[in-house]
Amino acid sequence: MILIICLNNIKNKPFYFDIVDFFLIFARVISGLSIIHSMTKYNITEKKEKEAAYRNLVSPKLMDELKERILDIILIQKKFKDKDYSAKRLAEDLGTNTRYISAVVNVRFHMNYTSFVNKYRIDEAMTLLLDRRYRDLNMEDISDMVGFANRQSFYAAFYKFNGITPREYKLNHLPPLPPQPEEKKPKKRGRKKATK
Repeated sequence: MILIICLNNIKNKPFYFDIVDFFLIFARVISGLSIIHSMTKYNITEKKEKEAAYRNLVSPKLMDELKERILDIILIQKKFKDKDYSAKRLAEDLGTNTRYISAVVNVRFHMNYTSFVNKYRIDEAMTLLLDRRYRDLNMEDISDMVGFANRQSFYAAFYKFNGITPREYKLNHLPPLPPQPEEKKPKKRGRKKATK
């Protein structure tokens, strides 16, 4: 199938371009397959733009006001760490509805609510991964501390934002601990035991 795609793209060109174009197209197809493999490995899909009519119903002034209030609750009050804090609860706290929350997050932050919350979770996780105080924590502990329900969703979101896993990030950015000198046992003092 790959060969057919490549040949269809080069059949109308002069002969001396055929081989070069074939290999260029083949390389693009193969690299595309490896990207697709990585995306499916972490259950990532491409973002599709769609226009929702309700986004235009919220006035710019109200959007700006809601944006500031959303940032206050999610970021300043650190509600992103609460794995049960949904768009519905945010809407209740702000005295509005989830469609308005969705519209504001989509228009002002250019992402959906889940991605918006996960962005702050990942930022916090990146800080914790590089903090020596949390060096001994496993990835499950880190994901729980920043608000993810499970390790798999943590890995998928981390990979989506950074292109590498949390473990790779930690290994790439955290210098190894210096070797610890061996403890010397103090010499015992006192009388030697008498031998018979």
